Amino acid sequence: MPKVETFNRQQVLHNATEVFHKKGYNGTSMQDLVDATSLNRSSIYNSFGSKLGIFMDVLSYYHATYKRQIGKKVVSSHNASDTLNGIFDIYINDILNDNDEKGCLILNSKSEMTNQDLTIKAFIEENQEQTLALLEDIVYNGQMEKIFNKNQTPAQYALYLFTGIQGFRMTGILNKNQDDLKNLAQTIIKVLY
Repeated sequence: MPKVETFNRQQVLHNATEVFHKKGYNGTSMQDLVDATSLNRSSIYNSFGSKLGIFMDVLSYYHATYKRQIGKKVVSSHNASDTLNGIFDIYINDILNDNDEKGCLILNSKSEMTNQDLTIKAFIEENQEQTLALLEDIVYNGQMEKIFNKNQTPAQYALYLFTGIQGFRMTGILNKNQDDLKNLAQTIIKVLY
């Protein structure tokens, strides 16, 4: 009979996210996870299987947080332009509130771990495909609304935006000037007009 978890899984994932986000995968020890989650090692292994297991759950938890925020923005926007501006506003807000200069956990994991672990690489690739599909839909809608130009296909613009967002997130680790970030976001987006 499987053991029943007697802890708040969301809180544990939140606390583990903070540790992995600050130290990276390789820099985080099992003792760090024990300290952050208040679980003993056997509880972590029983519930998550391994350090990699809890890290994969952390990546999913982190991704789901952004997916909810962006989903709300997509639903509440009046048009594709509003949607893109809203997505960049989410990232700007995150950057301005990132006092520890941690950056984006998924982007950090992409540079740290995709060439080291196939499970993490598969997650990062899936995340990238989902993000590209979302951006392609936004661009397509903007082109149909005659807000965005048709100089490139939606897929080409989606890849451009995805690349721009990654660079934007990296820039935001060290540059917390709100005006600079807003100008940079507008520079990235204006190619579509």
